[in-house]
Amino acid sequence: MRVTDHFEQAKGQTLLSFEVLPPLKGGSMQAIFDTLDPLMEFKPPFIDVTYHREEYVYKKRPSGYYEKTAIRKRPGTVGICAAIMHRYGVDAVPHLLCGGFTKQDTENALIDLAFLDVQNVLALRGDARKFEGRFVPEKEGHHYASDLVKQIVDMNQGHYLDELIKDEHASKTNFCIGVAGYPEKHFEAANLEHDLRYVKAKVDAGADYIVTQMFFDNQKYFDYVDACRKVGINVPIVPGLKPVTKLYQLNALPRLFHVDLPDELVCSITKAKNAEGRIQAGIEWCVAQSKELKERGAPCLHYYTMGDSSTIRAIAEAVV
Repeated sequence: MRVTDHFEQAKGQTLLSFEVLPPLKGGSMQAIFDTLDPLMEFKPPFIDVTYHREEYVYKKRPSGYYEKTAIRKRPGTVGICAAIMHRYGVDAVPHLLCGGFTKQDTENALIDLAFLDVQNVLALRGDARKFEGRFVPEKEGHHYASDLVKQIVDMNQGHYLDELIKDEHASKTNFCIGVAGYPEKHFEAANLEHDLRYVKAKVDAGADYIVTQMFFDNQKYFDYVDACRKVGINVPIVPGLKPVTKLYQLNALPRLFHVDLPDELVCSITKAKNAEGRIQAGIEWCVAQSKELKERGAPCLHYYTMGDSSTIRAIAEAVV
């Protein structure tokens, strides 16, 4: 079922969904099951599975020269989606990136997903590689997520890249398309207004819903929704949530995700006497966030699990 159909069937009730990371290369599917098994009692209508593009490392050879080698640290998104749908009977939402894909690669991936009856994708530009100062698309790839959305919409209409495939004979896909939104703006955008123009371009291209970057001050989400509505973005906007439970996250999350942490949250984490106290402080903050978002009519609470099912389970138990 399409994600937006789940929202419609909920008739105003707030749903819960979860996002998982593929295991590191060499890991097993059991890591995903271990994360999701304790969470399935909350009846998530869909599970997101992230995608990680290749990175490059330079390996020194006996000759003294360095060889550039591509590596995939977290492969398997498509297979994981199939396994989740088979095991749990819920919809899977694979993330699809511009980075690392040509347009032909994208078409082939979408064909594979359609064959598996995956009806939802989250279309993302993706981040720059670690050694690149800015995002560099693949040759014959997409520069922007809005272009990726357009390609998916084309396939929904039966339009393929191969000119030999005649539209009247082409199978139409049925993808519901999600895209990313940033309540505190994307870090590359000059300002929020500039960022919203890119979000609107994605929606105008055919995106069906938005999932936000994590945030820790609900007012930023509410203001973001209002700002979106004012510029004509009227699709559902799903808040993305993650608990802060460790000291290092106070520095890591703002640096990696370009988000602010409220001082009250920072103080509660730093004043906790031990690891258990920090976990409890983070859970309580996320529960309060979740309850307010639910009361204010958020269509879904989308939790970034990061493999930590016990913390997410404690939050979900307090919210449902």
